[in-house]
Amino acid sequence: MKPGVLAFYRVMAYVTAVLLILLCLTMVLKYLWPEGSSMQLLGDQWTTTIGIGHGYLYIVYLFVALVTTVQLRIPYGRMLLVLLAGTIPFGAFFAERKVVLWHRLRTSGEPLPFETAATSEATS
Repeated sequence: MKPGVLAFYRVMAYVTAVLLILLCLTMVLKYLWPEGSSMQLLGDQWTTTIGIGHGYLYIVYLFVALVTTVQLRIPYGRMLLVLLAGTIPFGAFFAERKVVLWHRLRTSGEPLPFETAATSEATS
């Protein structure tokens, strides 16, 4: 795997996770403050702005995560979990750590934790 792909994935995972957490916080302002209050209006504006930003950047995250997991030869079930991690607050942080671990194991020639001996022999 090219080193730039993993680095770009890591950046996108963090950006996606931070924006999703900010989106959740602004939704608290939007829905838990009284209608028409300054905090509610601020939450309404920021929810729209951050939501749009997260939406577009999540598409980039999906593409980069897909390329990364395909290059690491990750099974489809775990690949799907990595792709969905950008929709769960703090999820992309955990997925990023796993993908980095999988990359380190692949580059050192060790099997991934979920691979059996038969699986790793078949892919070699």
